[in-house]
Amino acid sequence: MTTTTIRLPDELKARVSEAAKRAGTTTHGFILEAIAEKTALDERRADFRAEAEARYAKVIASGESIAWDDMKNYLKANIANQETPLPKSRKLVR
Repeated sequence: MTTTTIRLPDELKARVSEAAKRAGTTTHGFILEAIAEKTALDERRADFRAEAEARYAKVIASGESIAWDDMKNYLKANIANQETPLPKSRKLVR
């Protein structure tokens, strides 16, 4: 395990210390957990962006998509447990 030094303003250090006490952990443990949570959030966002880019590339490559109104109606029916066929894709209008 490596060591990293961070400089905290006094006011933030006091807030972190109080938050750690409320959480029933040490200041060190609280900071580690906060860093781990922030890192995981950033990783999920990066995965989301990559998936969105891949799907967009697929739409562009195929030249087809489903009209939003058709998909919205399909999703509403699906939520209402109504059996409904998936809307047909169509050529993109550019």
